[in-house]
Amino acid sequence: MKTFVIGDIHGRRAQLNALIDMLPRETAEDTLIFLGDLIDRGPDAPGVVDRVMKMCREDPVRIRCLRGNHEQMLLDFIREGAGLWLTHVTGGDQTFEQYTGNPLVIESVRDIENSRQSIKDSVPPQHIEFFDSLPLFYEDAYAFYVHAGLELGKHPEETDARFLLWARDPEFFKNYRGKPCIFGHTPTTFLPFLGRVGRHGIYMSHSAVGIDTGYNYNSPLSCLSLPDFALYQTFADGHSAMYHITSFVPEELRSMQKTAAMPAADNVAKTLDI
Repeated sequence: MKTFVIGDIHGRRAQLNALIDMLPRETAEDTLIFLGDLIDRGPDAPGVVDRVMKMCREDPVRIRCLRGNHEQMLLDFIREGAGLWLTHVTGGDQTFEQYTGNPLVIESVRDIENSRQSIKDSVPPQHIEFFDSLPLFYEDAYAFYVHAGLELGKHPEETDARFLLWARDPEFFKNYRGKPCIFGHTPTTFLPFLGRVGRHGIYMSHSAVGIDTGYNYNSPLSCLSLPDFALYQTFADGHSAMYHITSFVPEELRSMQKTAAMPAADNVAKTLDI
């Protein structure tokens, strides 16, 4: 049995469709995990949500999606008026236009409230229900799966929910040595250089593996397969690539290969209150 893990999608529906099509996943046996951040920045966030939501509902045992900080920002804006999602750097303005059909224009406090009501009325209720249902971590025999990272020395269940969604902790990136942890959130180009050498854009250091390979026209959308460390990538121009990562794999991660022959532990997914 394998686990396929897809990093931050950010509205790239065409790349997502191509990536799913290229995965050699045995649907009756293998698990597929999305690390969150389905929305914002890309050209079709609602389409990505529709695709992932449908897959999760059709096979809730073997297909799991985690909540990312971008889904959380949208929920926080709709429910509390938290304005971070509106800032251009998040890409929320593009998701706003895709759901509402209108550009986001903020020139006054009243515009913020009007925008809040508009997006609340425009996002399908099933999308909001889906975001609410998403857990903040998943665990199987191979690894922990989180959106952003772990507090050192803590199980995901003990880690603060905001840390799981938002953290960019150098100590975790450089020094995490627990059960392997696969994460997204921080583009790998911003992670320590040594962990990126020879790994086709993903990051590996001790037991930490980052697979958010960025968002721009040249950035791939990436999926890592465990325990074989096969990497699948699709690009905005339509081409794709596949690699078997055999060099520079830390010993802590090589030991994962041994778990493939062991009985699988009970899988765990949990939503934490935040």
